[in-house]
Amino acid sequence: MRIAVIIPVYNEEALVPLLFNRLINTPVPTAKDGTPCQRMIYLVNDGSTDQTKSIIDHFAKRDDTTALHLPMNLGKGSALKAGIKAALDDNADAMIIQDADLEYDPHEHDAMLKPILDGRADAVIGTRFLGQTHRVLYYWHSIANRLITLTSNMMSNLNLTDIECGFKAFTREAIEDIQITELRFGVEPELIAKLAKARVVDATTNTPRPLRIYEVPISYAGRTYEEGKKIGWKDGFEAIWCILKYNLF
Repeated sequence: MRIAVIIPVYNEEALVPLLFNRLINTPVPTAKDGTPCQRMIYLVNDGSTDQTKSIIDHFAKRDDTTALHLPMNLGKGSALKAGIKAALDDNADAMIIQDADLEYDPHEHDAMLKPILDGRADAVIGTRFLGQTHRVLYYWHSIANRLITLTSNMMSNLNLTDIECGFKAFTREAIEDIQITELRFGVEPELIAKLAKARVVDATTNTPRPLRIYEVPISYAGRTYEEGKKIGWKDGFEAIWCILKYNLF
C-alpha cells in the first residue's frame, strides 16, 4: 500500500530539517496483512523566502521524497492542492497531511492511519481535545476553535471535536474527486464540508455511500506567535465564512 505524506512548507528553514529527520526515522505503518506500506513524502514549498527551497531540494535527493515549489506564497490550501495532485498522480492509496512546524508529531502517523489501514475508515481527522498531551497556550484561540467546530458540525451534521486540526488522512477514493479552492487556512473547514458531502462506491454493494469518518486523539506542541505561528484572528472569520459557503451552497 502506498502512503503519501504531504507537507506544506513556508519559511520553516529551522524546523523542516528536524521534522524530516523525525519522519524518516519513524517506522513506516503496516497494512492490515502485516506488510510495511510504501511511504512517499511530498514537501511543498509555498513560495518561501528563506532557505527552505534549498533544504527541501536536498531532501528530495532521496528516492522516497519529492520537492514541489509554488511560484509565490499562495497559502496552505494551494500547497495541499499541489501535494494531493502529485500524490494521486503517483498512485497513492492513502495520504496524510503533516504540517512542517512540528506542532504535530510524525510518530503518530501510525495511529492516524490505522482506521484506514484496517479498512474501517475513509477519512480520519485528528483531535487535540480528546485526552492526549498538548501544550497550554491561548484561551481565546480555544474558544474560537470550539465556535468554528460547533458551526461546522451544525452545518455538516458531523460530531467532530476539532475541525481546525491540521492532522488529516484520507483514502484515495475519499479525496480524489474533491476540488480544493481555498488558498489559505480556509482549506480546513472546506475539506470537512466536502468530506461530509462526499460519496464513495461501496465494494460490497457496488452502490454509493457516505464516507466513514473517524477521529483520533493526537498530541499537540503548539507554537506562540513569537515562535512563528502564522494563523491569525482574520483566519477565524474566514473559517466561519467557508463553513457557510461550502455547506450551504
